[in-house]
Amino acid sequence: MAESLLRKLIPDDHACEDVLGELAEEFGRASGWYSSLRLRIRYWMAAFSIAAWYALERCRQARPAVLPDSIQGTNGMNNLRADLRLALRSVRRAPIPTLAIVVTLGLGIGANAAIFSVVNGVLLKPLPFQDPQQLVSVGHAAPGVGFRRLANTASTYLTYRDSGRAFEDIGVWSSAQVSVTGQARARRVTALYFSDAVLPLLRVRPALGRGFASSDAAPGAPETLILAHSFWQRHLGGDPDVVGRFLRMEGQRMEVIGVLPERFRFLDFEPAVILPLRVSPPGEEARPSFDYNALARLRPGVTLEDANRDLARMIPLVSERFPSFGRISLEEYRMAPSVLPLKDEIVGSVGRVLWLLLATVGLVLLIACANAANLFLIRIDSRRREIAVRKALGASKARVVRHFLVESVTLGLLGGVVGLGLAFWGVRLLIAMAPANLPRLGEVGIDSAVGFFTLGVSLLCGALFGILPVMLSGSEQLSSPLKEAGRGSSPGRKRHRFRHSLAALQVSIALALLIASGLMIRTFYLLGEVDPGFQRPEQVLTFRLSIPRAEVEDHMQAARLHQSILERLKAIPGVVEAGAASSITMEGRSNRNFVFAEGDSRPGSQTSPLRSYKAVAGDYFGAMGIPLLAGRTLTWDDILRKAAVGVVTESLAREHWGDPHQALGKRIRHDPSDPWREIVGVVGDVRDRGLREGVSGIAYWPMAVEDFLGFDLWVRRALTYVVRTERVDAVGLLPEVRDAIWSLNPNLPLAQVRTLDAVVARTLAPTAFALVMLSIAAALGVALGMVGLYGVISSIFAQRTPEIGVRMALGASPGDIGRMVLKQGGGVALVGIAGGLAAALALTGFMSSLLHGVARSDPLTYAAATLLVAVVCLLASVHPARRASRVDPIQSLRWG
Repeated sequence: MAESLLRKLIPDDHACEDVLGELAEEFGRASGWYSSLRLRIRYWMAAFSIAAWYALERCRQARPAVLPDSIQGTNGMNNLRADLRLALRSVRRAPIPTLAIVVTLGLGIGANAAIFSVVNGVLLKPLPFQDPQQLVSVGHAAPGVGFRRLANTASTYLTYRDSGRAFEDIGVWSSAQVSVTGQARARRVTALYFSDAVLPLLRVRPALGRGFASSDAAPGAPETLILAHSFWQRHLGGDPDVVGRFLRMEGQRMEVIGVLPERFRFLDFEPAVILPLRVSPPGEEARPSFDYNALARLRPGVTLEDANRDLARMIPLVSERFPSFGRISLEEYRMAPSVLPLKDEIVGSVGRVLWLLLATVGLVLLIACANAANLFLIRIDSRRREIAVRKALGASKARVVRHFLVESVTLGLLGGVVGLGLAFWGVRLLIAMAPANLPRLGEVGIDSAVGFFTLGVSLLCGALFGILPVMLSGSEQLSSPLKEAGRGSSPGRKRHRFRHSLAALQVSIALALLIASGLMIRTFYLLGEVDPGFQRPEQVLTFRLSIPRAEVEDHMQAARLHQSILERLKAIPGVVEAGAASSITMEGRSNRNFVFAEGDSRPGSQTSPLRSYKAVAGDYFGAMGIPLLAGRTLTWDDILRKAAVGVVTESLAREHWGDPHQALGKRIRHDPSDPWREIVGVVGDVRDRGLREGVSGIAYWPMAVEDFLGFDLWVRRALTYVVRTERVDAVGLLPEVRDAIWSLNPNLPLAQVRTLDAVVARTLAPTAFALVMLSIAAALGVALGMVGLYGVISSIFAQRTPEIGVRMALGASPGDIGRMVLKQGGGVALVGIAGGLAAALALTGFMSSLLHGVARSDPLTYAAATLLVAVVCLLASVHPARRASRVDPIQSLRWG
């Protein structure tokens, strides 16, 4: 009945046969999915729908004025709804191709959404303060002494506070670890020291009590503190009457005057307590020390350029107001203002890495779009008869294009849903893998910004992978659509070139990503081969310990307590050596100053750049595994006698005397007002600032010395301990270490407990993070590229099956056919590899700062990546070539 109805309504026999053939072929393919009854019902519904459409179209041509607007196509909204319903119906009817496109897009969109969540949390989100764009960090550039950024001295802060015109106000702050005692057990917590202006500048008011006043920082004022909300809840039970209570911090009795709001977070710190920062005007003989971080709030209408000009005006005023500041040479320092947004104080240089990673996964998304475009074009080709029928029934080119564009956008949105789900788990993985020093990591997550980003990317991908194939299909003008869309027809060369181009694009991007990943792998390997200057860091346990004056008032008595602790630690079974220093290698705490050598009359900054100096105690060099090259190391006798002796590294000795042994007996000092100190030993160089940095000279002093940098007696109470053990698990020493220390004083908590190997790993964490992300991106890119190339070669083989049958009937051998298909795949691969090499040179130009010991054009990496991609492309072409060589010419000609 349906067939007879169609024959009556479609008088053209060829057209009717093609419509019936299309219906039979379509529902024949669906027989595996539907029962016989449902198949018959759908067949009849489709037949009646086509017949009704054909009848209405003929009526429209005969009497267009009587048809509704929705049928004539003038009602855009109704047509859009119809296109959407048809798109959803098409998606349901072809679940396997739909799933392939959605999963491909989902992988690309999910990777981008996950990385964007990190970029958003770290770089884009404003600071959680009122009007954060007005908050700035105030500092200085000093290229003359090798500092990109210097903090403030008491002199600069007081001058800027009293004479500034660009700032509403300015405050200073610093951070430290402090001991909390007087409770069940002593603990070490993070503390921030704020001047009275900092909280008002941040527009933060305590949830309980009050903030700091200027009187809290006055000399002789009672000791006060403000609690963080988490510390108040966790350790004080959220006591509402906590204001007015007293706690012991660093052995001192301090009054609680307030509790911060629950979500307070300052830069990348989550402090337990806030303490008042006391800044006193420096005396005439005091050395300027750049110890204070400063923040300010710009006045309304003031820009960063205005603030920097105002700071440049005030720098000369500092020397006039405070003679001690004049002891540094502004010309030698080349001191200049550096006022930056406060958020830059947190982000630092990590922004470049994150933007690079986002661009990298953006390339993965481009591969996914190219893959989806190929799949979508195959999907369109399988529906050529449908397009022909729609054109024959009067559908315009724009209507056909719009229908398929709606379908591609629908698939893009479905891919976005899958991608958002993958991003949810991907963000958790990223947070777990991210380096601990990645700033603002707590603000990374799936939020509305990530959702809108995913929606935008999904719409863009749907339009991007759909528009080109749709325009390609819609632009073909068929003189006899139904006839030419009949059985045996195949897409033309234009479509083949388009598919080849998409496959070559995927190969190019995959190769570029693989080269970038290979360069990072080589960088990581070469960094692992770098000699840090010490041995077997996995056998060394480190921790930070401070002896506050409230526990031991006398400085030398504190030094003797450190000596007793080291002796107890060395007596623990399995401990080989134990020592301590003001900071250990790669810890990031080193102090720096000039080094003057006796007999050298040149100014210190011209003799050498600023050099690090450290205070050491016990057998620090033996515990670290730093070799002694000449002379001797420092002893407890040197410390207790406050002897004017020191040890230098090999590079510092060679810089001044050419040979380590020639340095013995020579004398150096840091300041012209200090006494000369004799060099008694030379030790090996260490990479103090990380494996990526070169070695630099270091001066080691006893932990107690006299007349040092303006101090009558300089004793370091806070030291980082290093304990070398023969045990397999260095961290397993911790209980015995803690018992040994607390047997001498139970109010000395340990902080920052970790192995030396973990300290080294922390310096490699950003490189490792970038390596893992690039490797994942490269793996996804290569996998998607292989799938895309395989899909192109397979689809072209399927469409050329009749041609292959003719060739074999005319005498072509299976080997000839296989080589023909391989040649097609090889051509695509060669074009893609050529483009990938050029793209890799451009991509690696942005990641040169991440590389170490390897050039961005490293031939070994390029050759290995190219070979791998070539092999992958060959594998992607082998299976279609084998299938093509096994084609039965009789069946292929019958199929054609």
